Amino acid sequence: MAAQSAASNHIDITETFVRLYVFLAQSLDRCLDKAQRESFPEKEHKAFLADTRNQLMEVLRVNPVVKGKVEEESHRVLALVSSYLKPSSDKPASLEQIKAERTILQIKLMALSDLLAVFRAL
Repeated sequence: MAAQSAASNHIDITETFVRLYVFLAQSLDRCLDKAQRESFPEKEHKAFLADTRNQLMEVLRVNPVVKGKVEEESHRVLALVSSYLKPSSDKPASLEQIKAERTILQIKLMALSDLLAVFRAL
């Protein structure tokens, strides 16, 4: 029974990580694609992102190192999004940063999706 509970916790944590990275990736996508921004209201997107981030931070309180890494990554991505959406002349540099961050999130999402599939198969 304890093994099932541990597996369930692992699945829940991994699903929350996946959700956070999906919302962060969507935040970046919204910079690059007007249709993405218009398909889902910004206020709702930010609310879902904040809720997911808060859930994950609560779980990660047991590991301050990982919590710090996730917080730093979230802040970096959201600052990049905010910077990109402000009127400025430095769009090409930000665009390259957005693409780089999007690639990192894609890789993390693939790895976490595989891990989630394994956890669910156990």
